Amino acid sequence: MKRGILWASAACVLATLGTLAPTVSRADTLDTVRQRGKVVCGVSLANPGFAAPNDKGRMEGFDADICRAVAAAVFGDGEKVDFIPTNINTRFQALQSGEIDILSRQTTLTYSRDASLGLDFGPYVFFDGQGLMVPKSLGINSAKELKDAAICTLPGTTTAQNLSDFFAAQGAKFEMVVFESPDENRAAFFGGRCEAISSDRSDLASIRAVANNPNDYVILPETISKEPLAPAVRQNDSNWRDIVSWSEWMVMAAEEKGITQANVDEKLKSSDQEIQRMLGATDELGPLLKLDKKWGYNIIKSVGNYGEIFNRNLGEKTRLGLTRGPNVAWNAGGLLYAPPFR
Repeated sequence: MKRGILWASAACVLATLGTLAPTVSRADTLDTVRQRGKVVCGVSLANPGFAAPNDKGRMEGFDADICRAVAAAVFGDGEKVDFIPTNINTRFQALQSGEIDILSRQTTLTYSRDASLGLDFGPYVFFDGQGLMVPKSLGINSAKELKDAAICTLPGTTTAQNLSDFFAAQGAKFEMVVFESPDENRAAFFGGRCEAISSDRSDLASIRAVANNPNDYVILPETISKEPLAPAVRQNDSNWRDIVSWSEWMVMAAEEKGITQANVDEKLKSSDQEIQRMLGATDELGPLLKLDKKWGYNIIKSVGNYGEIFNRNLGEKTRLGLTRGPNVAWNAGGLLYAPPFR
């Protein structure tokens, strides 16, 4: 097995885990966003399936579409959003400082992040878990076979602790090879610097998708952690937090109710009273959040429901080829559960 450890600075790791004091949060984000004329969203540097520019420069991906849903709620137009690429080490500071309005970047909600960063998280938008990926040529079928392996990963994430916990439970050792950027991390793994690479399973699918030969790599079956991903906003601005949260719940509830981009106009005439409330055909729920009464209609018209967002960015017909897993509605056996619109 190969050896070697490249550690990030302790200060960098501690900062991203939330041990630095948070900045004072700003109130009235909605007013700032409206005056600016767009939502500013922090996303990944370039992570296919979640946030990456297409060949025309338009940002595409699951995380990007969550931000577009918020823009549609506020402006009636999902394209009124600017995307700011953020890295692992500065993503929280970008939100704390007011550089971005929302962090929508495959970020796990943890106790320390929620309690110490001066941020609020929205509802879970994607249920994930950490895994490991290896070259098929190694002939490894289980993460338990990776004793003494060198494993590539990034600093400032929950990955390192999860790996330590997993291998300690196996009574095994491993060597962690830490790189400062996703590009360096991927290049090291593809170049044979490490036997394995570890990240959220959805992220591993994204990494595999950019390989020269994706079929040369296999994601091992073990899920070694819980990684509930959620967007984040600054604390002490409950109206903006509610707008982000209910925008997420709107796309979830729309799928549950069978509302799609294609049929949303027809659904305005539905006899289902909750659908009428969601789309602003009857009760004016929008003004309770300082939004237009058709804010929900505008979201679905702009980005579609949760299933549509998932399938076009991450689903089985995309390069990532992900199945829905737990990311289906509660009444279909999944974990997505939107509160009632009433």
